[in-house]
Amino acid sequence: MEIFLIMVISWFVLGLIIFCLFLFKWNEIRYNKKGLPPGSMGWPFFGETNEFLKQGPEFMKTQRTRYGKVFKSHILGSPTIISMDPELNRYILLNEAKGLIPGYPQSMLDILGTNNIAAVYGSNHKYIRNNLLSLIGIPLIKDQLMSRIDKYIRIHLSNWDGMNIDIQEKTMDMVFYVAFKQIAEAESNSVYNSFKCEFDKLLTGSLSLPINIPGTNYYQGFKGRKNIIKILTELIEKRRASPVIYDDMLDHMLNDAETKNTLNDVEIIDQIIAILYSGYETVSTTSMMAVKYLHDHQEALQELRGEHFAIRKRKTAEEPLDWDDYKSMRFTQRVVFETLRLASVVNGVLRKTTKDMKLNGFLVPKGWRIYVYTREINYDPILYQEPLKFNPWRWQDRNLESHNYCFLFGGGSRLCPGKELGIITLSIFLHYFVTTYRWEEIGGEVILQFPRVEAPNGYHINVMKV
Repeated sequence: MEIFLIMVISWFVLGLIIFCLFLFKWNEIRYNKKGLPPGSMGWPFFGETNEFLKQGPEFMKTQRTRYGKVFKSHILGSPTIISMDPELNRYILLNEAKGLIPGYPQSMLDILGTNNIAAVYGSNHKYIRNNLLSLIGIPLIKDQLMSRIDKYIRIHLSNWDGMNIDIQEKTMDMVFYVAFKQIAEAESNSVYNSFKCEFDKLLTGSLSLPINIPGTNYYQGFKGRKNIIKILTELIEKRRASPVIYDDMLDHMLNDAETKNTLNDVEIIDQIIAILYSGYETVSTTSMMAVKYLHDHQEALQELRGEHFAIRKRKTAEEPLDWDDYKSMRFTQRVVFETLRLASVVNGVLRKTTKDMKLNGFLVPKGWRIYVYTREINYDPILYQEPLKFNPWRWQDRNLESHNYCFLFGGGSRLCPGKELGIITLSIFLHYFVTTYRWEEIGGEVILQFPRVEAPNGYHINVMKV
């Protein structure tokens, strides 16, 4: 009897092992096509998503060592070709018209909306992009947005003296508050807290596997989107019922929709989500990391302070910054570029093929995604001498910003439409922060670099008046 039981258990364990091996090989069998790049595909559906999100750059380096600069994987629910080849990446980013369209994961499409500027392509992309530039382009920045950003940032930073603060939390609050005030200033006080709570859920769920069951990030993110749609729909209905004219982005979009038929309500909501999403994480995280790098590199901090105190000498105490002040912030912009390079908030972009094609001699089947991984380019010692060193002065060479592999703001027709607005927001924040305060780290913080640049337990500093 005991021998029989042992045999049954042994056969069960053996069967389980064989089944697991079959499962592990299922993706390899399912996506086995001649001419594909080398690589591994992981488990069915899950693929190698867990390793990709948890190990990040180390996962990429390991796979590159095994398979080369171009390899296959299965991440975020899709078979994917990952490219770490600078030349190929540039080709992909500049050739959308040749069948290399945006390929963001299903979770992002579901949660950010199918009219999001990152998801659309062709004539739809041009249409959405032009509308977005009418809201955040340089003419609007000069005439309206810059003075408002100045006002809101000054208010946000006004009472930090003598406090121990989490600069990660403060910059996230600041960036979202500034953006939301410009979208719906009149209603911001009444709906801001509930809206931001739902938006934080949306943000977490946007980079996840599309598993719609309670407890998953995707479920929370999709729930956050539904609640945001409800809040914005109510705002739109109230605006249309009111005779009052508001001077903000929402009113601008509604008036355009009525007079020029440019955006319907679904597109307006997706546009608002896109404006908030695209700047929220990048600008807030870059603000936090600039504070970190300046603290650790006092020479850069002193030069930055000198530039901004010179601007303040030209102005009265309450006079806001203007366009000419911004254009004079040359070293500030170098600090921003170097922070973006070193703290790679955006690690890469996703594309999808509309037909079978050959790239670098490899087959990329129709419908597969391509992850254009640009992070390692930022640390290329050929492009950037001592690449792991914070050195804003390197950007004095104007050719560095325009070289073929500088993808800090995307590339081709996908160059970030909010580039100028983001740099201006960062510059105004740094202006008031370094001319008003000095700071010291409280210590003990850990900053992660992937999949998001973040301090899981916060980045705490003690702030004192200059």
